[in-house]
Amino acid sequence: MEQSMKVQIVPMNGDHLDEVAELERVCFPDPWSRNMLKEELGNDLAAFLVALDGQGAVAGYAGLQVVLDEGYILNVAVRPDCRRQGVAGQLLQVFLDFAKGNQLAFLTLEVRASNYPAIALYGSRGFRGVGRRKNYYEHPKEDAVIMTLDLTGEEETDE
Repeated sequence: MEQSMKVQIVPMNGDHLDEVAELERVCFPDPWSRNMLKEELGNDLAAFLVALDGQGAVAGYAGLQVVLDEGYILNVAVRPDCRRQGVAGQLLQVFLDFAKGNQLAFLTLEVRASNYPAIALYGSRGFRGVGRRKNYYEHPKEDAVIMTLDLTGEEETDE
């Protein structure tokens, strides 16, 4: 059973950039640079959140881009020592609440085919695998599973 870590979720700002860039380096073989992250802070279509631990350090972060009524989850990363403690789920829940509150049609994301914990987390929140992107990831080369959460209430498709 996953133990829940108490975190404070806040919008990412310039003060978080060094820690988030380090988290990218630890978590991903092709990390976003500090500069790329900084540029996203000025992107009106994107929202980045950080989960702060009890000492105010970044335990995890996530990004969402919204285009019209579509939400694209860009990145979700959690410090290795904070994993399996509900941090990613708490970040994801903020995006789910936002999507529902703003009547987005869906949320979608790509995840490494071998990232079973992430696939299980997204599946537990209603995301379903809808396709694959062949060799989407490098280092190592791997397919991405495209997962989508439909928020339209499928029974309302009689237009």
